[in-house]
Amino acid sequence: MKLTDKTVVVTGAASGIGRELCLRFAKEGAGAVICADIDEEGLQQTAAAIDGSCKARAVVCNVADEQDVQALVQKTLDEFGQIDLFCSNAGIFTPGDESVDNESWQRIWDINVMAHIYASRAVLPAMLERGEGYLLNTASAAGLLSQVGSAPYAVTKHAAVGFAEWLAITYGQRGIKVSVLCPQAVRTAMTAQGGGVAALDGMLEPEQLADTVVECLDRESFLVLPHPEVLTYMRRKTDDYDRWLGGMQRLNERFADAYQERQQERQKKS
Repeated sequence: MKLTDKTVVVTGAASGIGRELCLRFAKEGAGAVICADIDEEGLQQTAAAIDGSCKARAVVCNVADEQDVQALVQKTLDEFGQIDLFCSNAGIFTPGDESVDNESWQRIWDINVMAHIYASRAVLPAMLERGEGYLLNTASAAGLLSQVGSAPYAVTKHAAVGFAEWLAITYGQRGIKVSVLCPQAVRTAMTAQGGGVAALDGMLEPEQLADTVVECLDRESFLVLPHPEVLTYMRRKTDDYDRWLGGMQRLNERFADAYQERQQERQKKS
């Protein structure tokens, strides 16, 4: 996909990866970038940062609310006629193990998984009728590997990757392109405390991630891997699952205690 003159929607656009994607898509010549987020102040700042070469719109949207997502899509269709690329990017991180309370499990499930489903329900009918469209869903390398220190994050990101795979299989021959973004540590608010295990291969700047996204959209690659090492880790995982699990257990021992200490300190401060 070439982004020139395309209408693009990005959720989670108030900061981090979403904000940088909005700015980069505008620089690539998108005709319109619709920035969506629950953070209205950050959202307005993102839209304002897009220069006049591109139409920018700020739409307050809670991606965990299907009606909000439907309204976002309908508002875009009403003004611009079509959506060429929908980036379902919003996500959250919840630390902890299986004992995390049900409310927190549900919240991360709604944002990290259901938001992708809501977006697909909203945008696919018009895309399928037109015979073309592109979905870029942000997951994580944790969805291909795992996440030390967070069962909710590991589980929901695996589900996000699984849903993206299903979309590609089901609609790939009907003109719908699908990519899934699976970075390790990127310098955002989510990794402000260092990124943990995910930062072993280095912390990327959001601008570097955006470079990879644009390259992969151009190639229409399913997997978008800003950290290329992730592909090697995937191959090791599938080549010898038990050996890979042993390595992950050692990583867990290395990082788990320090991770829990940091979480306890955060809770005391809050």
